[in-house]
Amino acid sequence: MPETNKIADAVERIAKKGFTHKFGKPEIEVKNNPAWQQLRELGTKLWLDTGDINVASDLWCSQFEALTTNNSLLNKEVQKGIYDDLIKTVASEIKNSSPDIDQKGLLLEIAFVLNAYHALRLVEVFDANVSVELHTDLGNNVERSVEYALRFYRICPERFYIKVPLTPAGLLAARKLSQQEIPVNLTLGFSARQNYVATQLAQPNYVNVFMGRLNAFVANNGLGDGINVGEKATLATQKHLLQLRKEGKTKSLLIGASMRGASQVVSLAGLDVFTMPPKVAADYNENPSDSVTSAIKNDPVVSLSEGVKFEDFNATTLWDVPEEFKACVDALLKKNIDGLTPSDIQSHFADAGLGDLFPKWTNEDIQTITADGKIPVYDKWKDKLSTGQIGLDTLMNISAFYSFATDQKALDERTKSLL
Repeated sequence: MPETNKIADAVERIAKKGFTHKFGKPEIEVKNNPAWQQLRELGTKLWLDTGDINVASDLWCSQFEALTTNNSLLNKEVQKGIYDDLIKTVASEIKNSSPDIDQKGLLLEIAFVLNAYHALRLVEVFDANVSVELHTDLGNNVERSVEYALRFYRICPERFYIKVPLTPAGLLAARKLSQQEIPVNLTLGFSARQNYVATQLAQPNYVNVFMGRLNAFVANNGLGDGINVGEKATLATQKHLLQLRKEGKTKSLLIGASMRGASQVVSLAGLDVFTMPPKVAADYNENPSDSVTSAIKNDPVVSLSEGVKFEDFNATTLWDVPEEFKACVDALLKKNIDGLTPSDIQSHFADAGLGDLFPKWTNEDIQTITADGKIPVYDKWKDKLSTGQIGLDTLMNISAFYSFATDQKALDERTKSLL
């Protein structure tokens, strides 16, 4: 048996050890909650954005159907120490299966087991669909992303959605997975145009707009009050997806992600999917609206600080999908996409004068964005934004990717400390 297959088989066996769930039978009592029923009747699927089983148990009801985990949420659980013994056991068994595995490979496999094992615990407790996320080291590698995504799927095809990042490589990986009918949650989206490309090229089950981070960027950097920036981008994306679905060009659904307040539950009612942090869900549950109507046709107003213009930070890339952009996507779809590389995707848009969508980041750029943390520091990026070298959606995308990579590194460091 090839070495990679031996490792994969051993890891799958370890991750599934003790998993005896009977699908359709959650471990907890699931009650109906009328507070959420109006949203369900508008067509909005309700997910919880947490890996904390105790917290989710307090909120779970029959109107909810999925949980979202990611590198950051898993890291929070691992840092509690609840999986320290598992990490040691997994490391020992993997080394026995493959004595020559190097530390980097071992850390990748342990992270995979932790992600899968924790997700299976969520499945057992809630009988929910659960999004599991690829290690950030795979974000720019098409073939390895596909390999590990397939391994995730084999562990629990009944309940796992595979989270793949919206990078050029991620788009191609998601396309390969969708062609095999693997359910994909294409994450780290921030704009209508990013998702216009993603839904047609990759055909994932789900795409995202991380709205809260958009609001925070504008507010934290003094560009405006931040209100409605993410909401405007999200609703614009939903409108484009509805049109694409009407035309039979995609079946992808939109997730409103990075929600920050219970008011967004009402202001975005009718969206395909909400994935809500526990605080948002709890706050709305405490004070639900008496009457909820669809907000899909709304176009919220965004207020900026005096003297600030959208052009200063290339903000319209969040919600505008110009005709020339659509033509560029149409031209891409006519190519032999399955023969393209991530660089080919970047070059296609750059050659059309749209290089701000998938720029080629330098090592210095990546160091800067990593140091910025979850929200980019505008002063460091204003020249590239104002001159159109990068879109705000692009900056937020790479920022989110490396903030998750930072949390992934913290998880890996804890693992190293136990080996």
